[in-house]
Amino acid sequence: MEQALLYNTDLHFEHKLWNSTLNFYLDELKIFNHRLEELVVRYNDPDILRSLEHFQNEFILHQARIEDLKETIEEHEIRITGQSYDKKESMDRILVRTHLETRKRMEQEMAIYADLKKAFFAFLTEHY
Repeated sequence: MEQALLYNTDLHFEHKLWNSTLNFYLDELKIFNHRLEELVVRYNDPDILRSLEHFQNEFILHQARIEDLKETIEEHEIRITGQSYDKKESMDRILVRTHLETRKRMEQEMAIYADLKKAFFAFLTEHY
């Protein structure tokens, strides 16, 4: 089976897309946290407050994961740039493996984050 070549320019492009997505998520998390602050002062029902705390914790966890992914992408981008300076247009196996692992992590985070947003909006719809 012939393996396709991965070119540095393609990976730079994918990194840009990932960073844009992650930056969007960080902006959304700021909005969600602001909404939580509004709701915490409005309600005193212990069940609702527990749910709000749960979402706050989830938002904190996702922010940490997003920051970690951004750091991983930046480190990978630096390695790719190093190859470009060495006039290498395609990546070695280790960098390809790293990229594919990062892609998998990115896809997982996107799916988990989407589920969290759905749950948060369902909670808001049910209670407000």
